[in-house]
Parts: sequence; C-alpha cells; structure tokens
Amino acid sequence: MASLRRSSLHRRQTRKHWSTVQFFCIAVFIYETLIAETGAWTYHYNKEKNLNWIDARHWCRKEYTDMVAIQNQKEIQHLNQELPLNPSYYWIGIRKINEIWTWVGTNRSLTEEAKNWAPNEPNNLGKSQDCVEIYIKRDKDAGKWNDEPCSKLKGTICYLASCNSTSCSGNGECIEMIGNHTCCCYEGFLGPKCKDVVQCKKLENPEHGNMTCSQPLGQFRYQSSCTFGCAEGFFLAGEPRLQCTASGNWTSPSPTCEAVKCSILRSSDQGTMNCSHLHGDFTYSSTCHFGCVPGFHLIGSEYLTCAATGDWTTPTPSCQVVQCGKLTTPARGKVNCSNPFGEFSYDSICDFACEEGFLLAGSRRLQCEASGNWSTLPPVCEAVKCSTLKIPDQGTMNCSHPHEDFTYNSVCHFGCAAGFYLSGSEQLTCMVSGNWTTPTPLCQAVNCMPLKIPDQGTMNCSHPHGNFTYSSTCHFGCVPGFHLSGSKQIRCAASGNWTAPTPSCQALKCKALTPPRRSLVDCTRPFGVFSYNSSCHFTCEKGFLINGSDNLQCTASGQWTAPAPTCEGISCGKLEVPEWAVMLCTHPVKSYSYNSTCLFSCEKGFLLKGQGMLQCDAMGGWTAQTPVCEAVKCNSLKIAEPMMMNCTHPYGNFSFNSTCKFDCMEGFVLNRSQSLQCGASAHWTDRIPTCEVSSWNLGKKMLVYMGGAAGGVAFLALSSALIVLLTKPLQKPKGDKEPLTPKNSVGNAGSETFSNPTYEELVAGAE
Repeated sequence: MASLRRSSLHRRQTRKHWSTVQFFCIAVFIYETLIAETGAWTYHYNKEKNLNWIDARHWCRKEYTDMVAIQNQKEIQHLNQELPLNPSYYWIGIRKINEIWTWVGTNRSLTEEAKNWAPNEPNNLGKSQDCVEIYIKRDKDAGKWNDEPCSKLKGTICYLASCNSTSCSGNGECIEMIGNHTCCCYEGFLGPKCKDVVQCKKLENPEHGNMTCSQPLGQFRYQSSCTFGCAEGFFLAGEPRLQCTASGNWTSPSPTCEAVKCSILRSSDQGTMNCSHLHGDFTYSSTCHFGCVPGFHLIGSEYLTCAATGDWTTPTPSCQVVQCGKLTTPARGKVNCSNPFGEFSYDSICDFACEEGFLLAGSRRLQCEASGNWSTLPPVCEAVKCSTLKIPDQGTMNCSHPHEDFTYNSVCHFGCAAGFYLSGSEQLTCMVSGNWTTPTPLCQAVNCMPLKIPDQGTMNCSHPHGNFTYSSTCHFGCVPGFHLSGSKQIRCAASGNWTAPTPSCQALKCKALTPPRRSLVDCTRPFGVFSYNSSCHFTCEKGFLINGSDNLQCTASGQWTAPAPTCEGISCGKLEVPEWAVMLCTHPVKSYSYNSTCLFSCEKGFLLKGQGMLQCDAMGGWTAQTPVCEAVKCNSLKIAEPMMMNCTHPYGNFSFNSTCKFDCMEGFVLNRSQSLQCGASAHWTDRIPTCEVSSWNLGKKMLVYMGGAAGGVAFLALSSALIVLLTKPLQKPKGDKEPLTPKNSVGNAGSETFSNPTYEELVAGAE
C-alpha cells in the first residue's frame, strides 16, 4: 500500500450546480491570489494484488474515498512519475455507463478536453471493454488511457479527500489540492470562504410606472428581483422583471413606460402588407391588410388592428406555400424532388424512375401547382409485363409471381398429361425486356403409326388430338362379302402403340363346290378359292344337260346364288312296252336317258315290227321308233252255205288266237272240229269243217210243226221241252268251244253275219 501527495488540481463535488461552479472555478485558477490552500488530500495505490475493476473500486471506497479521477496533463505526469511499474497497469475511475464514458466518483460524463486516450483507443476490441486503465511507465504512450474488459486484473489507484461540509461556508465547492484545498465559490458569492454577496446597481421607478422588489440577501444584492408595471395606455418598454445576477448586473436595463405599441408587422415571404398608422407606426389603432402572391395562401386574418392592450387583434398572418399531397416513393421506384419552397409545396418538381424490370406507369415528372394539386397523378412502377401464359391443352402450368401475375421474374413450369409430351422449354421466365425466355411450350399428343384402310375394308377414325395420336380411335369394317379379322376398334395408347394390330378384311367363304359327275367347272377366284365374288361356270359332257343354274356366284352372305347344278343325261322320253311285247333296258346314267339301251321282243304268237334295239342318243332322241308286236296272221277262213262261222279276233282278223266256231244250217251237221284257232305258227289248229245233212234236222222240224197245229198249251209246253232237250247238244260243242252268238260273222273276216232267232229265244227263255 502506498500514498502520494496530490500534484495537480482535482475537484470533488460538495454541492450541485456543476456548470456554474465550473465557470467560477476557472476564474479562480486565473487569479490564484483569490484562493487559499487549507488542508490536503492524497493518492493511494495497490499493485501487490491485482483486482478486477469492480473489486478495485470496492476496495477504494472501503479504504479511501473513491477511485482516482484525473483532469489534466500535470496530474498525469505526476502519477506516471511517482507510481511504480505494474505490468498489468492500473485501473482509474472511468467506466462506460449507457454507452457514455463517465467519472464514477462524480457521475459526470467525460468531456472532450479531459480525454487522454492512447492512439486508436477506445476500440472496444473483443467487445465489452467498458473499463479504463492508465499506462504507467510504459515505453510507448505513457500516461495514456485504454479501454479494457472490466474482468481483467490490474493495479488500483485511489484518492483520500481533505474537504468537509463547512470548508467553503456552504456557498462553494471545496477543491482538493496536493497538501491543501481551496474554495471555488458558487455564483453570487465572493471571498476565501465564499461569505460575501455580490452587489448590483440601485434601481429607480420608471416614469408612469411602478416597481416592486424582493431582496433576500440584502438591498439590490445577488438574487434580488424587481417587477415593473405601467399606467393604462402605456406599455412597459423593457423587461417587466429584473434580477441581480452573480456578475453584479441586473438581468436587463431598467424598463420605461411608453405609449402602447403593437409589434412591428412585416409582410411574410411571398406576401403583401398595406398598413395605415394613426398614432405612429404600429401603435394603437394601426390597421394592416395582408395578401399573398400566387402559389401561397394566407394563414390567419386578412386585417389586423393594434388594440389598446398593445396586441394586434389577431396574430400576424403568414403566407404559407400551397401544399400538394405528400408523394411517396413508388414501390420498386425512386423519386428525386427539388423543393424551392418546402417539401411537396408550390413549384416543387419531382422526377420518378423505376428499378430494372419495372416500368413507370404515368408521368415521369410531377409539379406542384398553385392550386395545390400535382400536375398529374403520381406514377407507379409496374413490373414489366410479359404476355399472359395459358395452360397448354392437355398440359399443366405452375407459376410463381414475385410481383404480379406474368410480370418481371415470374417463372412458370410446364408439364403434360399422360399421353402427351412437352414440345418446348419446361421452364419460362419473364425477362426485363417483357419477353419470355422461350416461346410457350405445347403439349403434343404422342404419335402412333399411321393406319391404312385394310383392303376391301372401311376405317372411320376420330382424332381428338390430331391424326393418329393419343386417344385417336379407329373403327374398322369390311365391304359386303368380307368379314373383319381382328379387333373392330383400336385406340392409340399413351405409350405410342395401338391397343391391337390393324385388322384385315377376309373374303367370306362359300361352301366348297364339288364338281358334279359328267361336268366341267371353270371358276374365277378374285379373293380366294370359293370366297366372295368367286364365279363358277358349269358345262356338261356330251349327252348330258345341266340341271340348275350353270353360273354360280359366291355372294356377300357367304351363300352361292343357287344350289350346285347336276349333269343329267339327256332324256329321250320313257318308252312304253308295246302290247304283247317284252322290253329289256339298260340305263348307265338314269332311266331313258343318254346311252340308255332297250331291247324288244314279242310274246308267243306275235311278230316284232321295227328295230329290236333302241338307244337314246346325245340329241335326246331314240335311234328309231318304238317297235310293235303284231299278232301272227293265219289264212283267212272262207265258208259257204249251209255252213255258219262265228269268229273272235282278239289281235286282229284271223290272227294269233283268233277262234272261229263253225256250225251248220238246220238239217246239217259238222263233219270236223267245231272250232279252229290261229296258232303262234300262223296256222289254224285244223282244216275248215264241212256241213253234211243230218237226221236230227228232220225230227226237229216235225216237233215244231206239231206244236203249231195242235195249239194246245200243254202240247206247246211239251213241245217246247222237247225242243230244249233236242237243242242242248248243239249249245255246247266239243272241246268247250264257245257257242254261237246271236250274230256271227260268216265267210271273210266279219264280212257277213247271220242270225239265229231260235237261239235267241232259247237263251231268253233260259234266262
């Protein structure tokens, strides 16, 4: 621990009013003969134990008065000379409080003239350097100050005061000196102990006025005050209240009472004033008329009159520049104004401009007019507009607009729906030029391979997005006579492939034709064997005729126009078997047709007349007329009386199986066979018989005559019975030959007939 006598002046406050004390103390130092030294104060330091600033001050205040406060170079030199070297240097009583360097002992801010910082200090290096050290015995900047963090450990310099509350009679500040102290008197006090009061000049009542004074420290001494007044119609020329100051002077000269005056009026800038004065310039009853130049308007009354009170009836008007509305800098813009009469007032001119990417919408220059209106509406800075983008068909668009829609720096990202691809840039940005970085992209439908109409087919397509592109749908069909092989409908998928292969049209098939026997077939096949529009022409071999259509065509329904024809042998017409004939035929094709052959023969007793063999030729005719079987002819039989002959001719006169029965006239009898028949050899079975006279013939006549002569019924009956008995042998010739008919031919074949009345009667009676 060490103590030093103070070698330079330092102040310690015992009362307030620092500014007055400081002024007075400076005067004291100039006139050293006025200051007495009494008592003393000392420095004290500690370098044995370095402390942080807070602990150092606590130690000073506990052991002494406070940390040292330094006011001049002489005091610094003294400390640097007397204090020993401490490598960490010493704390002094300055600290930054609310960002102001302050003497902690007096709580006063550090003044410019008292600052003693080392070069480039304070620098607050490392932050929070709020305390101050002094370089003692440093090779460079000795005695200078440096800001340091308060937490660092350094030596401490303290002081112990020698002043007390009675040292300067309570009217001054006690100043500690090395080995003594002196009084620095407050304003209005004098003397070594500050016991004397300053005297001011005696005051007199003004003419036509009055004065009232207060004198607490003696008549017309420091702090005495006097108040003045005037009679009605006069005004006080000067201060109404005067006070004796510390300098021994009144605060102002003594006032006088003069006739009431109003303040001198002057026309304001940009204004006009016209006055009339009845009692002198700007005195009672003076009247002034005010006006303003264009661009300015009057604020206040147009007419002012000086009243008996010395006041104008209203405050002096002013010409205030016409104000236009306040202009604000447009967003993204700037404004530069010239204001000859004040901001945004008459004749102010404002020029507007915009940042890059923005355009001025409105007038570039505005001027405030005398009417208080701007020459035009304020402009705005609008972002450079690019053309409005539209979402591509089948596409998506996602935009960000930092300013407004589709303006400078707007960015739009594009995409496409399934089945479409982006043609163009994926991202567009609106540039400062108002153009997009690239043209708007398009979403183009994915292309599928173009389809062709199948042969013999039809194709009907719908293309919602372009020919043969995504979602194109094609329906297929075939012309009549063809059927579709494949899908009826195919669609262009998002992959660019059709949903199925292109179908084809296949000709409809008709049932295969089998050439009929004996035929020749010639077919045309434009679309395949036995398919639609195939045409087959049929012909037949010689001797055969077509049965059905000779031309068949395969129709669109898959059917032939007619059933397949057949080749049938030419028909020669059915042959009838001749009477009494035998016919034997062969039919290689069918009955009685081409190449049919018939052989003819006759039954026994008949002879064939014509060809024995007939053949059906290629012209449909038989090679000859159908033959006939004619009965064998026997010689014609001739008779003479008394013979009678009755013949039957089943096959012609005196031909095969002709039978002739013979009989003789009454009285005669046959001598041979009663019946002859024509045989198959064309000969009669016997010679013609002859008639010979017979006894039976006489008896027969007698009975007849007897019956007639008697005339009796019984005899007649008896005679009749006898006739019947006698004639019975005649009714049934030998060999079961037919009896004679009532009428028979006699002689040449049927040329002659005879009648037998008796035979007829007998037959009738038998019945």
